[in-house]
Amino acid sequence: MRSAHDVAQVRAAEAAVMATLPPGTLMERAATGLAATVADVMGGTYGLRVVALVGSGDNGGDALWAAALLARRGARVDAVLLTAGPHAQEAMFRAAGGRVQHATDDQRVQQVLESTWWRRADVVLDGIVGIGGRAGLVGTAATIVRALNDSAAPVVVAVDLPSGVDPDTGAVGEVAVAADVTVCLGTYKPALLVDPAAACAGRIELVDIGVKRALSEPSVAALQVVDVLQALPRIARDSDKYQRGVVGVVAGSAQYPGAAHLCALGALRMGAGYVRLLADGAVIDAVRSDVPEVVAQPLPPDAGAEALSQSIKDLGRVAAWAVGPGLGIDDRARALIATILAGDEPVVLDADAITVVAQDDDVAAVVRERAQRAMTVMTPHAGELARLMGWARDDIEAAPLVAVRHAAQQWGCTVLLKGPTTVVAGQQTPVFANPTGTPWLGTAGTGDVLTGAISALMAAGSSWERGTDGRWAAAVGAFVHGVAGQMLSEAGTAPLRARELADMLPHAVSMLRESDEVQVPEKMTP
Repeated sequence: MRSAHDVAQVRAAEAAVMATLPPGTLMERAATGLAATVADVMGGTYGLRVVALVGSGDNGGDALWAAALLARRGARVDAVLLTAGPHAQEAMFRAAGGRVQHATDDQRVQQVLESTWWRRADVVLDGIVGIGGRAGLVGTAATIVRALNDSAAPVVVAVDLPSGVDPDTGAVGEVAVAADVTVCLGTYKPALLVDPAAACAGRIELVDIGVKRALSEPSVAALQVVDVLQALPRIARDSDKYQRGVVGVVAGSAQYPGAAHLCALGALRMGAGYVRLLADGAVIDAVRSDVPEVVAQPLPPDAGAEALSQSIKDLGRVAAWAVGPGLGIDDRARALIATILAGDEPVVLDADAITVVAQDDDVAAVVRERAQRAMTVMTPHAGELARLMGWARDDIEAAPLVAVRHAAQQWGCTVLLKGPTTVVAGQQTPVFANPTGTPWLGTAGTGDVLTGAISALMAAGSSWERGTDGRWAAAVGAFVHGVAGQMLSEAGTAPLRARELADMLPHAVSMLRESDEVQVPEKMTP
């Protein structure tokens, strides 16, 4: 998996390694890797026109040193120093033939921006700030980066991470570098794996500088194909439908019968051995017309706890529940959700079930109480999470990693926050950032399919090694769901339908199992 470490972890690891090495060794390794990546991206170095944007810290030092190495290989290099006074690596840079411009006030910045050598650059190295930076650039740096982002000509290579993003949270200020390539040093930084900062990173290249052995457990991680293959439930030769997992679906209404249909399909196509549906008669008829293998039990019109409890018992044995899509938020729905939560089976809460949790203090209390005895996964989008937490939606979208961590702690369960990059947090680290998917998944019903898919993985329980960790069920489900969306888009049906997505799930799993490639699939864009 791609493992990301926060600033404190990186600094501790670097300090431990530097204590065993001659001074400057880590910076030399970083600069060498950075220069090699530039040469690879540009197809060589001779005659290459390179501009390094240099801040005062080690990030600027990496950029200057790399630029000096490129100069020795035939590149024409210029550096723009954004702080007053000489830089520690400036003498080396000049000795290699590099030229230095200082941009410490508005007049000098304007001179730089109007210079022919600036406007004709092939590559710009972003060495303004590194892991010591925060969201947003100000002053002369902001002026230069605005001009850089507006220029379509140069390839922008960020050193470690794009300047103007928060390395730990992924928040992005008003002005941040939009890189084409980010050369990540030593380990990934959380900002590179989560929104909105991930959109600034471009292609990410990891350079090993020798700190891996000193790093602690990652704070954020992105699964790769090999991780998913190792985590998927394994079907034994003698498996039967009960051993593969029985999913109970409580979803759908007269207004939204399709939600139950898609949720049930998601569970079946992800491998559930048995799907039982608890719903109104009209919903059952709609589901059975396409999915006859679903076993259904009609809901009683009575919203009383005793009648609902009896209906759940009549449904039969269930290993995990998928609850909420299209269910409604009336008194009967609230009572039904509370009754299921009072049990000990794993539960996935989505859509209307999340709204009920946000609005009903009694149901919310049951969710929190379950934390010590049963597995619960909630799958909100940003608007639903805003209601759950009492936050503004804009704040959640500005820092989804921060929000999902708070939500997981607040509710004592696993929270999967849907978005351009889906993130999954629980009571343990790391937080998982899903690397698969396509914007075409942003259509009605795809979330219902995901709910069913996750519930099928949770129902597998003891048949797979990750069966007791809701984070893994949610993360693996999201990964396969994203791959299925990518496969549909690649097949030319880019504006995909949720119904097609459900049927693509087993093909996605098959493709992953048969593939020799273990890298993260590229996300598709419309």
